[in-house]
Formats: sequence, C-alpha cells, structure tokens
Amino acid sequence: MGGIASKGQLRMSFLRWAVVTVPLVLLLGFASGRAVVAGGDNAWYAALVKPAQTPPDWLFPVAWTTLYILLGLAVAIVLNARGARGRAAAILAFVVSFGLSLGWTPLFFGAHRIDAAFWLIVAMLASGIVATVLFARVRTVAAWLVVPYLVWISFAGVLTWRIGQLNPDGVGVASPPHTSQML
Repeated sequence: MGGIASKGQLRMSFLRWAVVTVPLVLLLGFASGRAVVAGGDNAWYAALVKPAQTPPDWLFPVAWTTLYILLGLAVAIVLNARGARGRAAAILAFVVSFGLSLGWTPLFFGAHRIDAAFWLIVAMLASGIVATVLFARVRTVAAWLVVPYLVWISFAGVLTWRIGQLNPDGVGVASPPHTSQML
C-alpha cells in the first residue's frame, strides 16, 4: 500500500475529526453559557446600564453557535494535518484560548466581576491571536475560520469595558444567583 492518501481518504479523515470537534466545542460552549443565568434573564445584568451598541439578547446564542461551529471546524482542519510542522503547538494554543473563553460567562454573569471579565477577554484575544497565527502556519483556511471569533471577542471586550465604565459599582447592583442553569 502506498503512503499517500487519496483526496477521498483525506476528506473522510477530516470529517471524522469534525464529527468529534464541532459537537465537543458546541457542548462545552453550551455548558459554559448555561452554568449561570445569562443575558436578559439575569437580574443583575438587566439592572446594568449598557452601551447603545449592545446587541439584542437573541443575537448572542446565534453568534456563539456560529462561532463554535467555525472553531470546531478550524481545530478539525488542524488536527487532520498529520505530520504538519507546528500542529501540536497550534492545538495547545487553541485549547488555552478556548479554555479561557469558557470562563467568561461564569465570571461576568455569575460572579459579576466586570473588570476581571474584561481582562479575561484581553487574555482570550491575545491567546486567540497566537492560536490563529499558529493555525495559519499549519493550514491557512483554519486561521481564517478563527477570525470571526477574534472580531466578536474584540467587540465583546469593548462592550465589557463600556459596561464597566457605565457601572462603576456594578458588582453591587444585585446579589449573585446561587443556582445553576445546568440541565
């Protein structure tokens, strides 16, 4: 048997990775988002003064679902690039960036830590840029799939910063909930 895989074999290998990574990223993202009451259903958040650029509540799950699908596909592309130089470093950078991302909703909506949530977004953006650069070294298309995530978290960072400015005593607006949204 030859050592070179056919296009069909490569496509099937990618699909096997995608069948694992896309649902896994979606599941972890969903779990993070459901760990605490978020959005307009969160009494603390509803009581905050928000900047005019704040999107409607319905947009957040749509945006995050789309972004998680793109991230799952991007990591599948990199995982499928067997033997590619820098593959392990790219995957590690992605895991760090994604792990940071999973902490934002509980920190902001659960702990009401606006300043800490802003700095977490800064770390998410920095690690996301590193992951994107490393993805580009493995497969350019994977890096492009991460760009919408970088744009969205940049926007989220601006919103978080503005919420912090508009609510200097934001932690004391309402008491934190002691329940979880987990099913």
